[in-house]
Amino acid sequence: MKTLNKEMQDAISPVMAIEILKEGNKRFANNLKANRNLLQQANETSDGQHPFAVILSCIDSRTSAELIFDQGLGDVFSVRIAGNIVNEDILGSMEFGCKVAGSKIIVVLGHTKCGAVKGACDHVEMGNLTALLSKIQPAVYDEKTETENRTSSNSDFVEKVAAINVKRTVNAIMERSPILKGMIESGEIGIVGGTHDISSGLVTFYEDTMIVNGVK
Repeated sequence: MKTLNKEMQDAISPVMAIEILKEGNKRFANNLKANRNLLQQANETSDGQHPFAVILSCIDSRTSAELIFDQGLGDVFSVRIAGNIVNEDILGSMEFGCKVAGSKIIVVLGHTKCGAVKGACDHVEMGNLTALLSKIQPAVYDEKTETENRTSSNSDFVEKVAAINVKRTVNAIMERSPILKGMIESGEIGIVGGTHDISSGLVTFYEDTMIVNGVK
């Protein structure tokens, strides 16, 4: 696989960017990977980087974006925080990745059996984690279908909350960043949410969150 340069990055559309990630995830799920010389990529990106995607995912050790999408050095901006939530610093990082560095797609990636989501479901309060989990709490309250055992012991409830949390984060990016919203609406970049199944390795993208070419 060639190291991305500015010309190659410019040639990638938001739709193409999603397809690149889908193909990479297929390789990962099938225990395959593209042939790369990572040391060569390190050398070739030493004077500049041209990633095609910004991926916001969880800090969870099982869900490294570069691995599950089979990408190399210089391919993606990887933003990681428990519960894949957004704050001012993360939004600023995304604005840099897209407006300044030229990335074409923003992916909000949740995952199954998420500890942060479980903590929010159980209303855990512990030090600085309390404030972080409070950002996931709205997704807990938005989940209306599970009327009994609304705790982390109910796996269906946890996964439904996780999906809602991803979709809320996609909406929050649009609402809280006029820069990214403008780029998305003009078709310069796209945005999509999805979930990584930590058992199978497969990523499922939510079609109802996808905006490419300015169209949802």
